Amino acid sequence: MKLIIVSLITLSSVIIISTNQYNKSQTDPLKESIQRGQEIYTDFCVSCHLPNGKGVEKVYPPLANSDYLIKNREASIRGIKYGQKGDIVVNGQTYNSFMAAMGLSDDEVADVMNYITNSWGNKNDKIITEEEVSKIKK
Repeated sequence: MKLIIVSLITLSSVIIISTNQYNKSQTDPLKESIQRGQEIYTDFCVSCHLPNGKGVEKVYPPLANSDYLIKNREASIRGIKYGQKGDIVVNGQTYNSFMAAMGLSDDEVADVMNYITNSWGNKNDKIITEEEVSKIKK
């Protein structure tokens, strides 16, 4: 009887551990990155681009429904990683503001890019990775 109880407890433990490992393997890396990116956005970006991503007309470009983010993926990453200056055209409007580099690590840049390219009407199913960001040079 003791052997049966011990066997059942052992089997239950194996099932629980296996289920936990299965659930971990089922996590969505893009979703997790977006969640981390939202926190970074709140800490570093919201004061200029606002909580709704609409920016400030003629001063700070909108991130909401932004044609620039999707059409200029590498330039967008570069702007967040190293800062941005000079003319850019977003949704037909020219902006010439200065954005300082925020000092974010490559994984933080990837996370905030995944957040902004999947928020406020933007849709990007192709995850931006730390490796991709690391290859972007000034």
